[in-house]
Amino acid sequence: MPAKKKSVAKKSTAKKSAAKKKSSGKKYSPKASKSVEREMKAMKKGQLKSGRSGKKVTSRKQAIAIGLSEARKAGAKVAPAKKSSKTS
Repeated sequence: MPAKKKSVAKKSTAKKSAAKKKSSGKKYSPKASKSVEREMKAMKKGQLKSGRSGKKVTSRKQAIAIGLSEARKAGAKVAPAKKSSKTS
């Protein structure tokens, strides 16, 4: 029976650490959210085009990336873009 008590104690400490992770600050400002929302709507209508090629955007992730990029250009609070590692 003492083994069960130990497992219960471990669960409670796991919950506390998960609660601490949730309390971090916001990553994006409301202005950035509006920008992403606008791009998502444009994608759903079929009007969102990618930058250089001008092809129609069909990926949800790509639409979000475009929205965040435009929010950065406008000066909204947005986390910095992840750097891609190119191997040549």
